[in-house]
Amino acid sequence: MPDFRVIEKNNLDSILPLLQLINPTTELSVLAERLEAMKSTDYQCLGVFDGDRLVGICGFWMLIKIYVGKHIEPDNVVIHPDYRSQGIGEQMLAWIFDYGRQHGCIASELNVYVQNSPGIKFWMSQGYKIIGFHMQKNLSTSDTPPETTHC
Repeated sequence: MPDFRVIEKNNLDSILPLLQLINPTTELSVLAERLEAMKSTDYQCLGVFDGDRLVGICGFWMLIKIYVGKHIEPDNVVIHPDYRSQGIGEQMLAWIFDYGRQHGCIASELNVYVQNSPGIKFWMSQGYKIIGFHMQKNLSTSDTPPETTHC
């Protein structure tokens, strides 16, 4: 039976190997730099542990937006390949939803890339509905678009 608990901010670097699984084209140093910056925000991360081994993560934020109110947003959901198809993803989301409800959230929202068909299928099986498009504009001075992955 896996153990679910929020990873302390001073231990967030432990999630980097799992983050790299869904961000294979992003250098580890870039992921570490971004994660370090996120430590000063409201970002939290649920860890799934098999003994001492971190086998799954689900980052999350609690936000308030005009159109939906207070909601919880899962982000960077990863299960180690050795632990997939065992119901851990559903258990993580049940934990996230309960946590959100306990903190006054009335909904959950997330982003998923349009080319991630398995992800879209999973999220829809969890009761999510497609309600719009997530759009992005590059504000950097280079012509290179921001990096995207298949999370």
